[in-house]
Amino acid sequence: MDDLNGDFFALLVDESCDVSRKEQLAIVMRYVNRCGSVVEHFIGIVHVRNTTALCLKKAIVDYLAQHSLSLSYVRGQCYDGASNMQGDLRGLKTLIQQESKSAYSIHYFAHQLQLTLVAVSKKFLEVGELVLLVSNVLNIVEGSFKRMNDLRESQAEKVQEALDMGKLETGRGLNQELGLVRAVDTRWGSHYKSFKNFISMFGSIINVLDTIVVDARTLEERAKAKGYLSTCQTFEVAFMLHLMRDILGITNELNTSLQKKEQDLANAILLVEVAKRRSRRKVADYTILHHYRVDIFFKIIDWQVQELNARFNEVTTNLLVGVACLNPVDSFSSFDINKILRMAKLYPDDFDENITVTLKNQLETYIVDVRDVDERFSNLQGLVDLSETLVKTKKHLNYPFVFRLVKFALLLPVATATVERTFSAMKLIKSELRNRMNDEFMSGCLVPYVERKIFNIISDETIMNMFQEMKTRRGQL
Repeated sequence: MDDLNGDFFALLVDESCDVSRKEQLAIVMRYVNRCGSVVEHFIGIVHVRNTTALCLKKAIVDYLAQHSLSLSYVRGQCYDGASNMQGDLRGLKTLIQQESKSAYSIHYFAHQLQLTLVAVSKKFLEVGELVLLVSNVLNIVEGSFKRMNDLRESQAEKVQEALDMGKLETGRGLNQELGLVRAVDTRWGSHYKSFKNFISMFGSIINVLDTIVVDARTLEERAKAKGYLSTCQTFEVAFMLHLMRDILGITNELNTSLQKKEQDLANAILLVEVAKRRSRRKVADYTILHHYRVDIFFKIIDWQVQELNARFNEVTTNLLVGVACLNPVDSFSSFDINKILRMAKLYPDDFDENITVTLKNQLETYIVDVRDVDERFSNLQGLVDLSETLVKTKKHLNYPFVFRLVKFALLLPVATATVERTFSAMKLIKSELRNRMNDEFMSGCLVPYVERKIFNIISDETIMNMFQEMKTRRGQL
């Protein structure tokens, strides 16, 4: 709390059941410290009796109040895509924005993008059948170590044959062994990788299925393998495999970029537009049935564009474009005053009309200073470097409103690693052997475990003094 110094912060919140099937709410705080560095710290875990948005909000408000914090200082939110979190009417995001208008939730773009695009694709019966077929084939092919070995040997033979015929090039990192990727709706890019690898290993998969038809011990397995073998070799399945690989490939680069660190955010903005434009392109006339080209391909693409526009709406895009314009990479090459001012208007409680005029004047002087005069700002690698350098050079005092915008940009969460680490730690702290641990004690154990880098520098004497002062004790610790 001393490091936060009463400044703005962002909330990263997620819920999960512990070993006792009790719903636990993990709360992580993201803020910019006195040195200009952005940090995330796990501050506690709270048991919630139900997962309605009102209940979650009350739990968060009560927990923040214990540390003299309020929602009015929240400038960023990070949740999953559940309706109780992201709902526009009664979701936690909306309830918190009623307290703080500028508490924007943008973090789970990559997660929501994956769920949305896959869900849209599955609206078609043919796509749903394809996903189910690929899953079933993987189940039977991975049914034993022998089958997996047969698959690897068959694939190795085909790669060697292709090398001998000059169809593949040799070199470092080329022709590495592929594995069957199991598609999971919540795993970014898994469907794209699943379809792509299935196509690359198609011949080997057919060989293994053919072997199962002959050698399987049970009639049921032989019948299933024969059915999958016949289905996989139809034109419709082959066409849909290539179609879905290409459709999901359109957004694969965007999906990957959205998981990177903040210095790549500018590229992510460009990739959003690239994905939309690639999706709008009309394909050439192919000698395939009208059903596949118009009734499937065009409809899926149109729905994908609609979802991209919904997820990356005008407010969100202006936020990210403003962040990209503040980025100091390549000597502030993306700097654009008008786009930065549009970003500032999204924070009405922090930039009123008078402050906006002052901000414009500060930006005009600031860019000349940091780009053309002060060499200490050359070769910066991202917004974190910019923030730290502004504090180090005391220029955050010269350009306070510019620095405020930089802080808001840094507060927008870009990763969920801290929350995920908390749930991993929870399984270790509250185990099957310690399943009667109460919630307060579990939270007290989790905080020093997750934030052990901080607690490692605290002396034993400090800890003993703190416990000594908590209540009257018989002896001196």
